[in-house]
Amino acid sequence: MPGGIPMTHTTLPTAGMPDIASVAALDRAVRVAARTLARAGLAHAYGHCSARIDDAHFVVCAARPMGLIGVGETGTVVPIDGPLPEGVLGEVRLHQQIYRARPEIGAVARTMPSKTMSLSTLRRTPRALHGPGTYFAPGVPLWDDPQLIRSDEQAAAVVACMGTNAAVVMRGNGAVVAADTLEAMVALTWYLEDAARVDLDVLALEGKFAAAVLDDAQCRARATRSGRIIERMWEYLSAGDPELSGAHATCATHATHAANVPSTS
Repeated sequence: MPGGIPMTHTTLPTAGMPDIASVAALDRAVRVAARTLARAGLAHAYGHCSARIDDAHFVVCAARPMGLIGVGETGTVVPIDGPLPEGVLGEVRLHQQIYRARPEIGAVARTMPSKTMSLSTLRRTPRALHGPGTYFAPGVPLWDDPQLIRSDEQAAAVVACMGTNAAVVMRGNGAVVAADTLEAMVALTWYLEDAARVDLDVLALEGKFAAAVLDDAQCRARATRSGRIIERMWEYLSAGDPELSGAHATCATHATHAANVPSTS
């Protein structure tokens, strides 16, 4: 593989678990999503993403910078209940807690979007000032603690703060986004950061001009998935990935549990 980067090896399914071919396809989709998040500037050295396999397992990307994950470099199958496998990053317990609490969720990302991070240090999260912000109405919850998540109790508290929202922002410590599919998770992570960008721009002018915040009815009307909203953002962000071409230009989530759960928007 390019640059001689060593590959990690996933713990592939055994008896009582999904078949290896299904997990391998989903693992590839997670790699694509991971690199896509990194190329969009939503993660740097830190961050990870995953997709649900079934009610008991998910697959998380390799435990290293997402932008450096190579073609064919495998992740790890993680139990939704139980200890994290050896070598899996500690904050992957956030993924566990989300999959456990929210059966409609098919994909999760822990990222470090810069504008979202800056806004959070003011103890603020993005408002619904334009289209992308409406997908988080009535407002993105703030986990008001800058510490890393190193225990199951902390992870459960963050997820409780998140509630049914698509995201939770962690003060000075990035964000967690969850959705029904990998495509939607990537799109919503980008939406969150774009909403933060707009909010920061508007804050600089609010001493003179009042911000036009969309109300609940406007948010419900605007936060649509019709017109291939999610698919087009996915195509835009993932374009050029080395493991996407032709028929593979859409994630393999249709072959997983994620395809059978309702929209989170």
